Amino acid sequence: MERLMKTQCEPWLFTHYRYLCVCCLCMQIVWGLNQVTLLNPPQEPLSGHLLEVLYSCDEPATVQLDCIVSFDTGITSTLLLRQWKCVPGDPKIRTLELNLPDWLVYQADGIVPDSQWVLSCILLASVRYGGLDDSERSVAAQDVATLQPRPFFNRPVKWHPLCIAWSTQMLQLTQRFSKKQCPLEQETVHLLSSIYASTGESFGITKTLEPYSNELLEYLRVKAISFPWCMFSIWIFVTRHCQKNMCGVFHHIDSHNNYVTPSLFLIKSGQLHIQMNGESQESSAFLSPFKVPLSEWCQISVTLHGRTVTVSMVCMDNEQRTVHSVEHMARHIVMLDDTEGYFVIGGGRYISGVEGYFGPLVYYRNRISPHSMSEVVIPDVIRIVNLTGWLQTCQAFRLEMTMKLIGYSLQATQETESESCFDAFHEWTVKDRLPSECQCELWEATAPHRTQAAKLARFLAFRHGEGRVSLAAVGRALYSLSLHKLGRASSTAVVSRISPLLLQAGCLADNRALHMTSVLYSTGLGVKKQANKAWLLALLAAQKDDRLALLHLGHLHHQGLHGLPQDTDLAYAYYANIAKQTTIDRQNPTPQQMFVEAVYLNNDDVLKLQTSEDHHIFQWLKLQARRGAAEAEQAIARMLFWGQQGVSPNIQEAVRHYERGAVQWEDPVSMYDYGIVLLQGHGVEKDVPKAVTFLKKAMDQGFVPAINALAWYYEQFEQDYKQAVQLWERADLLECPDAALNLGVVHSQGLYPGKAADQFMAYQYYLRSAERGHVRGAVHLADIWTTGIPGRVNRRPSDAVLWVKWAAEHNGYLGSILRKALDSYLKSDMVSSLLYYMMAAESGYAAAQFNVAYLCEQNTFAFLDTAFASDCMWRYYNLTIQSQNPDTYALIRMGDLLYEGQGYGQKDLFSAAEMYTLAALRNEPQGWYNLGLLAEEGFRLPLSILTELGLSELYLADSTLLLSALYKRCRDSEDTDSDLPCSLAIFNVYLQSFQKDYSAAIKLFTAVTVVAAPTIFLIALGVLRRPVRSLS
Repeated sequence: MERLMKTQCEPWLFTHYRYLCVCCLCMQIVWGLNQVTLLNPPQEPLSGHLLEVLYSCDEPATVQLDCIVSFDTGITSTLLLRQWKCVPGDPKIRTLELNLPDWLVYQADGIVPDSQWVLSCILLASVRYGGLDDSERSVAAQDVATLQPRPFFNRPVKWHPLCIAWSTQMLQLTQRFSKKQCPLEQETVHLLSSIYASTGESFGITKTLEPYSNELLEYLRVKAISFPWCMFSIWIFVTRHCQKNMCGVFHHIDSHNNYVTPSLFLIKSGQLHIQMNGESQESSAFLSPFKVPLSEWCQISVTLHGRTVTVSMVCMDNEQRTVHSVEHMARHIVMLDDTEGYFVIGGGRYISGVEGYFGPLVYYRNRISPHSMSEVVIPDVIRIVNLTGWLQTCQAFRLEMTMKLIGYSLQATQETESESCFDAFHEWTVKDRLPSECQCELWEATAPHRTQAAKLARFLAFRHGEGRVSLAAVGRALYSLSLHKLGRASSTAVVSRISPLLLQAGCLADNRALHMTSVLYSTGLGVKKQANKAWLLALLAAQKDDRLALLHLGHLHHQGLHGLPQDTDLAYAYYANIAKQTTIDRQNPTPQQMFVEAVYLNNDDVLKLQTSEDHHIFQWLKLQARRGAAEAEQAIARMLFWGQQGVSPNIQEAVRHYERGAVQWEDPVSMYDYGIVLLQGHGVEKDVPKAVTFLKKAMDQGFVPAINALAWYYEQFEQDYKQAVQLWERADLLECPDAALNLGVVHSQGLYPGKAADQFMAYQYYLRSAERGHVRGAVHLADIWTTGIPGRVNRRPSDAVLWVKWAAEHNGYLGSILRKALDSYLKSDMVSSLLYYMMAAESGYAAAQFNVAYLCEQNTFAFLDTAFASDCMWRYYNLTIQSQNPDTYALIRMGDLLYEGQGYGQKDLFSAAEMYTLAALRNEPQGWYNLGLLAEEGFRLPLSILTELGLSELYLADSTLLLSALYKRCRDSEDTDSDLPCSLAIFNVYLQSFQKDYSAAIKLFTAVTVVAAPTIFLIALGVLRRPVRSLS
């Protein structure tokens, strides 16, 4: 049997045909017809309306009547009204009473519940195949009728019986019987509900939408693709007009990487460029006659109604409201499929973003917002940050400092001129004009909290002369002064005194000061906690491309901390920015960058390895290197090049060690490193032929990275892709991460000889490279996962953000902060060490979170308030255990805190046992020991924990057996220091067991001994006096 479908304006009709062939003659017989029609639907929701439904089917089916209600909040709900069976045959008419819910028909009166504002109400009748309980029934025919809901106060009042039945009262107290209904649909989509700091680079927020689950809504959405009726609303704060032809505000990319409806850009003049697409790749665009102002929050709305596109803008400047609007009629049909491709807020792969800030973005999928432009108010998330307030205060301070620099520069110039020779008349006139007493100019008046800034401005002006001192220089001086004061402090009381200096430095364009102050207000170190102010300062620093601020905001939105919404796509935008910069920074090392080392302060062995240029370890390595130890030469060069283990970066000195290892000792590793610095000109003059010579020698000795480097040479300098690919594939077979990355690039760009561009093949190589630990490979992999490859790779934003986070945490500027923290700790400067570690910890770096908790726990020299130290220890150990590979010491300490009831005010033995279990499973003897102590105190370990530990439930019945098993595992761990305490614990368990089992026998034996002691003594004395036979 073959099914044919014909679409008409009437309800869908599905006709079945069966063909009979008898004696070579073909006869067509109409077997049946699928049909359903609402004959007399009401004009508005009415209760008790007798509804007539015409229906028929060609095989057993189900007729279903639903009511679909849409609310002003964007939520849509489907209510199942009736279901009945359909038997094949002639069309039938069924009359049924329409029982709509009371909240849809009547006014709320206490018994009739209140409801949200109803926008629309639709009756949907359908013929479905499958059983009554089958949620995946296929729809054979359907009909819809639109009911116009009445406003609340225009609805009738329901007359209730005087005495409500007991059964009805019970039903009112319970939830309605659950029925299979479509899930709630979110028709108002908040693509961005927070604030995003855009640096003006090719980074932005990627969002995708899924089809509706509701069949009717999805049908209406698909039908509206060629006649969209929707609205996009976005808040934006532009700090600088676009420096390129166009900058991205909000755009839509389809699966073919084309711009589609809607795409909104900002051009150099400040006007908006709006682009739409139609059928057959037809597109059009227009410019707004108005311009987006600088330093004002503006709401830009794009409304699509068929071929009519309306762009409106409302800008808020203090209490003033400016409104602009333009309407454009497209010459072609406007197409919008919001489930096709992806949306981008800000910059993307193909365009840079706007410099400034993006606020909430709302997409009304199938309606237009009822609010008029005059009703627009600034969202709360923008208001609480108060970005405009900061900028206005900062602008006033910058103006004041500019006037002071000009005044002090003039004074410095006059003093310089006074030292030269003047004639007597000029000197007499000058003296006559000058007053007898010194008087200050108006511009010299300074508020008390800005005295330090004024003094630094005067010092710099007199030192460098007129026109040679900038506001940024004053900002850097303020930041340096703050660090100097911090380094001399013995307690956190100094923080409250330097925080104004840091704020002033941040205002004068020192982004490091902004980020440091953000951390202070976020953690409450020495100042009162202010989450909103901390967020503002982080946004300001991140917008200026401060790497640690970007990492900090990415962490906040990834975890949803400090009241900020958890948004994986927003976190990815921040992480991707610093991850991309990490790949660039690693290719251009500077003294300000250092290798990221995860040093834990409780690890004495690692702390002892920290060295410096004057340390005996470093001097011993230099001696071994001079004697021909290749490993020592490599270690010294690595320390100097990347700034590892406490050694300051010195690229030129590192190159000399590379050269000695390559030339004198012919070490393949040194030959490779020396070849790379010669090839790229790092610390030495570029010499490509010489570099190739050393790389070939390293390759001949089997050093795999040299194979990849030679392939890169053939690709970059010789353009010999065939030779390059052969070498890369050879290195890839030897699991070289760089080779896999480069093969992914050539496949992505279509540079592989004889093959077209293949994004899926490139993705496979990127994945291979990332899994081998390559930072750039991880960035490319995450870039693919954030959008996906249509038909080949699904979008995986949660995994993408983890990869870019991992790559971002390799940034050299994070390594520099960690090095400053460790150096301060080794010098016993606990205040500076804690602050630096907090800066890294608030960026989500697990080792820094552990070290902050450890410093607060130790509280050396009592430099912290007891309450702050306790809260700090609880918070940061808690953060540490949530990392992918937490330190076992953190698990033990977190278990101790839970056992002591420090976090929740009461003991939580179950959670403490879980912490000890996690430590024990990682072969930490303290975990096994603490579990034994809990069991000895009478805590019954849950069966789930015993199962995790690999212990049978039989241990629950015998405490001695359980304790013996726990302490034996403690003793048998790899830590030799645990042998004695765990062995003593086992002995104690056996001793207590012996005492418990034989206590009665011991008492009887003692009594008998006391009574029989004299007799036994005499017998023993006689035995001892007997002659003993000699062994000979």
